[in-house]
Amino acid sequence: MMEEENVVRPHQEIAALSLEEKKYLLAVERGDVASTRRILEKAEAEGHININCVDPLGRSALLMAIDNENLEMVELLINHRMDTKDALLHAISEEFVEAVEVLLDHEDSSHKNGDPHSWEALPPDTATFTPDISPLILAAHRDNYEIIKILLDRGATLPMPHDVRCGCDDCVTSRQEDSLRHSRSRINAYRALASPSLVALSSKDPILTAFELSWELRRLSFLEHEFKNEYQELRRQCQDFATALLDHTRSSHELEVLLNHDPTGPAFEHGDRMHLNRLKLAVKLRQKKFVSHPNVQQLLASIWYEGLPGFRRKNMALQALEIVRIGILFPVFSFSYILAPHSPIGQTMRKPFIKFICHSASYFTFLFLLMLASQRIETVIGGVWGVSEVSEHDEVPTKRGASPTLIEWLILAWVS
Repeated sequence: MMEEENVVRPHQEIAALSLEEKKYLLAVERGDVASTRRILEKAEAEGHININCVDPLGRSALLMAIDNENLEMVELLINHRMDTKDALLHAISEEFVEAVEVLLDHEDSSHKNGDPHSWEALPPDTATFTPDISPLILAAHRDNYEIIKILLDRGATLPMPHDVRCGCDDCVTSRQEDSLRHSRSRINAYRALASPSLVALSSKDPILTAFELSWELRRLSFLEHEFKNEYQELRRQCQDFATALLDHTRSSHELEVLLNHDPTGPAFEHGDRMHLNRLKLAVKLRQKKFVSHPNVQQLLASIWYEGLPGFRRKNMALQALEIVRIGILFPVFSFSYILAPHSPIGQTMRKPFIKFICHSASYFTFLFLLMLASQRIETVIGGVWGVSEVSEHDEVPTKRGASPTLIEWLILAWVS
């Protein structure tokens, strides 16, 4: 998120600076640690300046040191008990990792249980960031892997926002006080949850988390029409993250493990039947980029053409001959699968492409038999080769009608 989206510019009046305070802020701005140390020591002894004073831009000495990424100056100011206020959020916003660690250590040592944190204790008219922005949310907005990891290791959490239709007291009160801020706080939370670094660090199954979050964001885009574009952008971000993980698969086995992963079942082993549970979930949740990824398509093609090595490299004429050959042999494959399903020929029928050809050949054969039966092909053949067989049938009438013809017996065999 851009800083302007979650920043509230303070409107409080800034007190005029004395000459000593100007020198103090100038020393901090220039990174003059020695001069700053002397001024701070003198201030502790005489109290002639306010070490928490701010310049005309509203920046304190600590914020200047963070902007300049001067770690030594940051440590010096903190050691002299300067008010940190929302300095931690500024350090995260500037992605100043070392300062974040120093400020977190200071917060841990000075914070008392039950009291608000330093960045939470600021009044709204002086706070730079909106109240819903926590250190972890801001770090996730910046997608800074290192800072997110530091915060998670220290126990920071980011719960799922309440449902958009939630009617709890907190949600009702928040909507009544400021409906825009309520909606923006939900967007801020989901923008943090959609951070690739946060998903990778906090989820045991990042792909599943990305899928579910993408589906939830799709739902929200229909419920909150005013922010549809933002939710759709976050949804694309989740889809891109899940798809990007496929680029890290180094072998077909790794890709098979990824696409066949089932959280409730045993781990997939090479040689097991591939159910492609994760791929089916991607189709169900409309993860088009994931399904259309080249690695996934290559694996699907290898599964589809299994049992026909080199088929895709043949020219069209040879491919057509191979299809005709399998189609003609479909009765052999079918009876082998029925009588001896574990035989080599019976196992061949389990190959997807061969099964498809055999099913298609069987279906076309059935249609051909129906066509012959509808045209009374026996009569036509009898007219060409003689009528002895037909007349014989006519001389032996039965109460149940004529006996089944050869074509009808074949149709009966196909149906059974």
